[in-house]
Amino acid sequence: MARRIHSLALLGAGIVVGFALGATRGVFAGRAAEPAPGPATAPEVPWQDAHLFVEVLERVERDYVNPVDDHQLLQAAIRGMVSSLDPYSAYLDVEEYDEIKISSSGEYSGVGIELSMEDGQVVVVAPLDGSPAALAGIRPGDIIATIDGVAVNTATLADAIARMRGKEGSSVRLGIMREGSTEPVQYTLKRTRVELTSVKSELLEPGFGLVRIAQFSENTGAELAKALAALKQQNNGPLKGLLLDLRNNPGGVLEAAVAVADDFLDGGLIVSAKGRTPESKFEMSATPGDELGGAPLVVLVNGGSASAAEIVAGALKDHHRAILMGRTTFGKGSVQTVMPLSGDRAIKLTTSLYYTPSGVSINHRGIAPDIELERDFRATAPNGTPAARDPEVQRGLKELEARAREPRGGAVSAALRPSPHPAGTTEH
Repeated sequence: MARRIHSLALLGAGIVVGFALGATRGVFAGRAAEPAPGPATAPEVPWQDAHLFVEVLERVERDYVNPVDDHQLLQAAIRGMVSSLDPYSAYLDVEEYDEIKISSSGEYSGVGIELSMEDGQVVVVAPLDGSPAALAGIRPGDIIATIDGVAVNTATLADAIARMRGKEGSSVRLGIMREGSTEPVQYTLKRTRVELTSVKSELLEPGFGLVRIAQFSENTGAELAKALAALKQQNNGPLKGLLLDLRNNPGGVLEAAVAVADDFLDGGLIVSAKGRTPESKFEMSATPGDELGGAPLVVLVNGGSASAAEIVAGALKDHHRAILMGRTTFGKGSVQTVMPLSGDRAIKLTTSLYYTPSGVSINHRGIAPDIELERDFRATAPNGTPAARDPEVQRGLKELEARAREPRGGAVSAALRPSPHPAGTTEH
């Protein structure tokens, strides 16, 4: 016990001195990585608080009903400290940090399945084209019941995703339930390098295209450029209008959102941000060149459109470049910076609030659409539903067709004029 008390005393002294870890800065829903600024200045911690921390740690270690590990306690203390700041700041362990890097880079090693949690079940949205899952015959709507013979934890989708990922070339066994089966059908899949595609496109009818952006990764700007080029080629010429689907897009890398907004704007401010440090204050503007040549643009949004998706929607709305259709967006108007720590861990820290071109912060407010639609449960954009069966896509297409019949000079001011269709309605 004497050694234990001595160790705790040293810990307390260390806390008073402070934690000084150098960190490079990579921004998730923020700017790109910057060089490390050097060791941080050690903060001064009041002795009374440090003493209390050590006292609580010692009590838990000595009196808790089950033995506890010091490392786990300290990790939990760090996690609690950061998460208490706001809902978006977090301490990231090795696995969580890897997941952030996967989300921003757009690549991982796995079996290539897009999943969702529906009615307490892990359901296959769609296997990615050419992936091990697609080649094995796994279908949309299949239910993942077991992974390597162990039942799926239906309390968290992240657990199922993590268990299906692994070293390239290794195998994973999935138990699949589908309509008509009474026992899980077993599939053994070999993990391979999977490239996430954040952009999908479709020519709805001659002259009118649909682009859906599921999230914003480092590759989204390039993917959008390819999608627009493919749509123009399929159409044998320029588009008359485009439907941009940002429903249930949770955000991602800020630069990608800026690149997307820039593709449809000829100039002007896209987003600005304000924080406490010089690097947290910035402005990003559009460059000349509209990929649609001023053709009408309708953006679908809903309560799941957040962060970087709201940056795109806000910029296009404020510049009167697009009609927003759907429901008020989520309202996440903050920028998180991912700061690497030792041991391949990191903290994700809120460093800025961002503002739309009109100077409005949408944090906790969201962006109201120009045309509000009542929620239609048949509109399931993230679940791979064909556009022809998605009533909100069809409603957006009708809006595009109506705008395309207007004089081209009205493209910029179209967002200010009444819609020919009553707000809050859906058409089929």
